[in-house]
Amino acid sequence: MNTNILLPSVFLALAAASAGAATSTTSNLQNPASSDSLSNTIQKLDAEFFDSFNNCSAPDQLKKHESYLNPNVEFYHDKSGVTWTRQAYMENTRAHVCGNFRRVLTAGSQEIYPIKDYGAIEEGRHTFCEIKSGKCFGEAKFLIIWHQLPNGWEITRIMSYAHEAIR
Repeated sequence: MNTNILLPSVFLALAAASAGAATSTTSNLQNPASSDSLSNTIQKLDAEFFDSFNNCSAPDQLKKHESYLNPNVEFYHDKSGVTWTRQAYMENTRAHVCGNFRRVLTAGSQEIYPIKDYGAIEEGRHTFCEIKSGKCFGEAKFLIIWHQLPNGWEITRIMSYAHEAIR
C-alpha cells in the first residue's frame, strides 16, 4: 500500500474528526430563504473552512479552522477509522496536515441538501496535493453535516471515503 496516499488521507480524517465546539461566525445565515441561498452559504463555508485547513501553518488560520468544528465532531475515514473530538482532530491536523498537503474541491462535484430544523448536508469530491511539490496524489468523496445555530454554523460530522490514488 502506498503510504504517501494513505498518510494524508488518514490525517485529514483524524483532523476533521477531532475538532469541536467553536462556531464559525464568518458566515451567518439565520434563515435560508431558498435552496440557492443555502447552497451559496454552504459553498462559502466550505471555501472558508478549507482555506484555513490549507493554510493551517499560520496560527491564526489553525484557530480559524478549529472554530468551524463542534467540540464533539465525529470524523469518519475509510482508511484511518474514526475520531471523536475536536481536540484530537486538531492535534492530528497540527502534526500531519499543516505544511504538508492541501485539499482542493473538485469543480462541479459539490451538492448541498437542507436538513429540516437542523442545517445542511454537503457532499462532493476533493483532491489532496503536496504543498512542496504541488503534486496531487489522491482523491476521495466527502460528506459534511453542517448545523445552523443562532450565531452561525458548525460542523458536527465529516466523512471522507472512497479514497483513490491519482495515477
